[in-house]
Amino acid sequence: MLIGSYSTSLVVISLCVAILASYTALDLAGRIATAKGRAVYLWITGGAVAMGIGIWSMHFIGMLALRLPFALGFEVGITLLSLLIAVLSSGFALWLVSQPRLPAWQLAFGALVMGAGIASMHYTGMAAMRMTPGIDYDPALFGASLLIAVVASGAALWIAFNLRRNTPYVRLARGGAAVVMGVAIVGMHYTGMAAARFADDSFCGAALTGLSGKGLDNLVLVTSLAVLVFALLTSVLVARLEARTAVLADSLTLANQELTHLALHDMLTGLPNRTLLADRIQQGIQAVHERGGCFALMFIDLDGFKPVNDAFGHHLGDQLLREVGLRLREDLRSQDTLARIGGDEFVLLVQLTQPDDAMGLAERQVSLINRTFTVAEHQLQISASIGIAMFPGNGSNPQELLMNADAAMYHAKGMGKNGYSFFDVSMNTNARKQLQLLQDLRIALEQGQFRLHYQPKFDAVSGLAVGAEALLRWEHPHQGLLMPATFIALAEKTGLIIPIGEWVLDEACRQMSQWYAQGYEHWRIAVNLSALQFCHAGLVNSVAAALERHQLPANSLTLEITETTAMSDADASMTVLQQLSDMGVDLSIDDFGTGYSSLMYLKRLPANELKIDRGFVRDLEHDSDDAAIVSAIVALGQALGLRIVAEGVETDVQQHFLTRLGCDSLQGYLLGHPLPADSFMANIRGAEQAAPDKSSL
Repeated sequence: MLIGSYSTSLVVISLCVAILASYTALDLAGRIATAKGRAVYLWITGGAVAMGIGIWSMHFIGMLALRLPFALGFEVGITLLSLLIAVLSSGFALWLVSQPRLPAWQLAFGALVMGAGIASMHYTGMAAMRMTPGIDYDPALFGASLLIAVVASGAALWIAFNLRRNTPYVRLARGGAAVVMGVAIVGMHYTGMAAARFADDSFCGAALTGLSGKGLDNLVLVTSLAVLVFALLTSVLVARLEARTAVLADSLTLANQELTHLALHDMLTGLPNRTLLADRIQQGIQAVHERGGCFALMFIDLDGFKPVNDAFGHHLGDQLLREVGLRLREDLRSQDTLARIGGDEFVLLVQLTQPDDAMGLAERQVSLINRTFTVAEHQLQISASIGIAMFPGNGSNPQELLMNADAAMYHAKGMGKNGYSFFDVSMNTNARKQLQLLQDLRIALEQGQFRLHYQPKFDAVSGLAVGAEALLRWEHPHQGLLMPATFIALAEKTGLIIPIGEWVLDEACRQMSQWYAQGYEHWRIAVNLSALQFCHAGLVNSVAAALERHQLPANSLTLEITETTAMSDADASMTVLQQLSDMGVDLSIDDFGTGYSSLMYLKRLPANELKIDRGFVRDLEHDSDDAAIVSAIVALGQALGLRIVAEGVETDVQQHFLTRLGCDSLQGYLLGHPLPADSFMANIRGAEQAAPDKSSL
């Protein structure tokens, strides 16, 4: 018998090809497991071709590694048949491991079929040499090769089935399994080769007409490696594409969730917004219809938030709103809803057992807001006005319930703020009036319906005019001339007081500049500043712009702020007042004695004037306490070097008393009513002409 030898390099190459083919098979099994629809069959077909070529090329290179004393060749038809068997066996294996389950009997049957296919491929490939005489096989080694083929196939199927899912370290596991499978496949091949016995006078019938071994090993190696690498790279690239697609899909899902959340929640506080609140109210209505019970809708508006926001800036105001939202949620249950519907307005939807429970809950909410807030090292004190609408009873849909709760909130504000009010049908009328008034107020600002009337101020000793106080009036097209008490509170709540106040300042400076040009250079025009206007960041610039625009000396303008406004945040007030004082503007503390005076701050305020409140002047003749208070205020002002102005002078007794105390100037109905500029000047000139006549008597 002839004894052959093997090319060590080709044996090693065949092992490498077997391992690569095994890894490709495992990777393709994973790709098929994640594919869907028609893509499964495309991957099985492509994988069968790649895997079959890989296993066949390992077998073919192994045969080319054999060295015999005569030339070898391989008949083309039989060789291609062995390749087809390899492809079909691979296709069967990939189909089998793509099934959702692989029971033991199915695994055993698959191992037999695949093992038989691999063995058939091997021995068909050997038959392609057309040896004469034929190849004699050792029965024991032949049986061993078949057994190895079946066992290796079973192991390969089990490994491929269990490693087809993408789990952590799956690629490392596939690599180790591929080595084991490759060794098993090579072991089967070389066991089968060892079983072959060649007679001494054997020759290869396909050496002349078949495929020659010269250079064929390189061609097969390059071709098989190209197919395997292409299949493997395709699988890897598709896997990465799917992974990126999955990440993109997750990102899109997350983005959609975030967009949905943003569409239904307030960005600042994270609370539900008006849209989500309306849906929750509708759900509450449905629940009451189905299961009974009731719920309360509480419209919460913060009192004093706007001055804080304007004094400290929007950043701190936003922090305060977040703190309010957190505090209001302290007392809520999971089935309750707290929403922010804009600005400093919150709405609370609470499921109740009894309608009377709403009162206790509203009291707790008011108490929560009354507690001091610490925001950015500032101690802030605000309060809340709450309007309550009940269902059933105060509306049939979300819009009506919200409108009625809002009307009740306005009623609570009208009752003095810092409290709550239940909705009553009569409130709708007031709410509609307020809404109409607000619309008219906006139109008034646009169409210039505001007017200034001027009340004269007189020197207490000489009786000569020393200036005037500008007082706002609204010439309403339907309601006639309206006093500030009718609309100022609404203007402050809506923020319209800022543009209205700027118009008053500009108009007063314009009028004073005319009087100044007419020779009244010693006069001062007084303008009242609201709390919101005083806290507005643009106040100083507005004052400077008005003075510059009308070429008016700064000391011709007196700005009046209430004592309460000046003292509410003394440090912040000090900064604003000092800037105005440095500009040369006169500053007057209005309604002095009615607020919480602090002498420590008062002596530091750069004020020029104290104005005694009309409440003390009114009862001066009949109340000794008021007389004592006025005397103390005058003495305090004189000690601090401030001018003293008394307003509300309506009787001769009041005039004489205040003059005797040492007040610098007086104003009141006794001396002159507020009038338009033309009428005001006519009275002043009449008084000036009468003064010489009186002196000659």
